[in-house]
Amino acid sequence: MTSADTVAANNTTGAEAERLKRLATYAAVAVAATLIAIKLWAWATTNSVAMLASLVDSTLDLVASGLNLFAVRHALTPADKEHRFGHGKAEALAGLGQAAFIGGSAAFLFFQSLERLAAPEPVHQTTIGLAVIAVSLVLTLALVLFQRYVIARTRSLAIGADQLHYTTDIATNLAVVAALVAAGLWGWTIADPILGLAIAAVIAWGAFKILRGAYDELMDREFDDAERQRIKDIVNRHAGVESLHDLRTRRAGHRAFIQLHLELPPQMTLLEAHRISDEVEEAIMAAFPDAEVITHQDPAGIEMTHSFAKR
Repeated sequence: MTSADTVAANNTTGAEAERLKRLATYAAVAVAATLIAIKLWAWATTNSVAMLASLVDSTLDLVASGLNLFAVRHALTPADKEHRFGHGKAEALAGLGQAAFIGGSAAFLFFQSLERLAAPEPVHQTTIGLAVIAVSLVLTLALVLFQRYVIARTRSLAIGADQLHYTTDIATNLAVVAALVAAGLWGWTIADPILGLAIAAVIAWGAFKILRGAYDELMDREFDDAERQRIKDIVNRHAGVESLHDLRTRRAGHRAFIQLHLELPPQMTLLEAHRISDEVEEAIMAAFPDAEVITHQDPAGIEMTHSFAKR
């Protein structure tokens, strides 16, 4: 995510983020269902393993996007007494499910392509196949651009996972075009399974990236260095704060959680310390609107013994 995307995400309200994520999930399900219908017909017509690869990919897209639809709805459920930090990690769990589905599709395509490589078969009706892929490319590109817009403003891991495998669909569709042209028009039947293997590799890489992102969120990975420095700069700009330590950050869906210790003058009254703490929290939440910020006040100059001290 670029610095401009980071600022856009931090300035998006919770209600707007929820609306965008719902729209993105509905759009993904609609596009996947449409692509399955036209690719099923195209595969039956062309007998292309590359077209089969694209069909399987779209089928997995529908399953993954359907899973996303339910995960995002659950992730947006407000916090309750059993889940005090909300339900945001449902998105990361959906990401794990997507990684499993996409990895399974890659394995299926790998073995199908090897089988066709061992026993090549002709490809038929390439014109129909090319027309179907052209429609698929337009729909997929439009969806990916919309998903990119949503991710930039919500940081949604689930939408990000969806966007990754729809992006691979663009490469997949271009590979199908190459396979249909090479095998159907030029008679290079071996090109069809070879490109099928290439598509399987791209899909497997996408599954790995989704898995890594889901793992990071479930394991409470820290914000990146630029965002952590931004928090430190906000805190240090307050005239009443001498320093800070024990900065800890994490994300759960579109929610962020920020904790830190403020070092304040030892002679300061509790009332004044509380006022400064409130002002610091408000400044951080202005930069990170969907963040829950918790501060603790420590007298400056006292040696800290916390395990995360001086981070």
